Amino acid sequence: MNMAWKEIKKNKGRFMILGSIVFLVSFLTFIISGLANGLSQDNAALIKDLPDGSFYMDANADETYNLSKIDPDTQSNLLNKQAEAAALSIQMGFLNDKNDKQQSVAFVTSTDSPLFPKVKEGEVVLDASMKDTGIKVGDVLTNNQFSGKFTVKGFVDGKKYSHAPVAFINSENYKEMYRTEEMQLVFVPGEDKAQSVAGLQAYSKKQFLHTIPSYNAEQMSLNMIVWFLVVISGMLFAIFFYMMNVQKIGLYGILKAIGVKTGTLFKMMWTQMLLITAGALSLSVALSQGFKLLSPDGMPFSLTLDTTIQLSIVFLVIGFIGATLSGIQIKKVQPLQAIQQGEV
Repeated sequence: MNMAWKEIKKNKGRFMILGSIVFLVSFLTFIISGLANGLSQDNAALIKDLPDGSFYMDANADETYNLSKIDPDTQSNLLNKQAEAAALSIQMGFLNDKNDKQQSVAFVTSTDSPLFPKVKEGEVVLDASMKDTGIKVGDVLTNNQFSGKFTVKGFVDGKKYSHAPVAFINSENYKEMYRTEEMQLVFVPGEDKAQSVAGLQAYSKKQFLHTIPSYNAEQMSLNMIVWFLVVISGMLFAIFFYMMNVQKIGLYGILKAIGVKTGTLFKMMWTQMLLITAGALSLSVALSQGFKLLSPDGMPFSLTLDTTIQLSIVFLVIGFIGATLSGIQIKKVQPLQAIQQGEV
């Protein structure tokens, strides 16, 4: 530890450059990860906030919930086996406010279940983000496909689907609007293993999320960027310490000649890596949390403590691997040969 710290103080410039690069890469990674999580919530909070369980969709729907139609008898059998199970349908649409301005929403209806708000005919429960458009409890909204009117009953927090606020409506109103008698999905919470139901395909919550085209493409792109940045940080460590080690071949030869073990030299390098990474991560974590507080209200940004810890651990592991790979040459150093080739 003492030897590692002395070298850092002696070569401040070099280690500050590495620390600055690790800080910038990790900070960018945290920001993109926060945006990915925020967009994930903005795209599918309706589904993600449900407990773990199984979704059942028409096997002939080709993994597209819009094309799914659940047979009423099959639906009844599934619902009778689990008190909290619910049949639900989702359709994108719009509502006209009191100024006759269209507001895009995701209409959701379900059978009676504690997992979804209970809504009477002619009522609607909206995501709280609709308050920003000036809509209040008691306002009357309309839809061109619905013969009646919707009265705003209340609001719920954080219910989004496909980047649109959710509008919970009664199943009878939904059937009139979309000219259908069948529900699209059945959700059974708490199932460790999905049942085998004739004519239906079962999905876990994670699998169902990946059937949503916009969610899958969006998350895949952002997560790929995050992991590319993580790999780049590992390469930076490997290249930096490799170049440092090449310049210190003579020094390592002398240290080995006076009895310093190879393991001690590796520990020195690992200590330097840990000090640099810990400092850079501490600063990037603090700034990324500050970014969350300062980001505009409309920006979907969510950087949880769990995600921050996981990414920090990944950076430390990648840094350790990169530094270790670059230090393999230390093990091969022969004292006499190194002293002849290098300079202290």
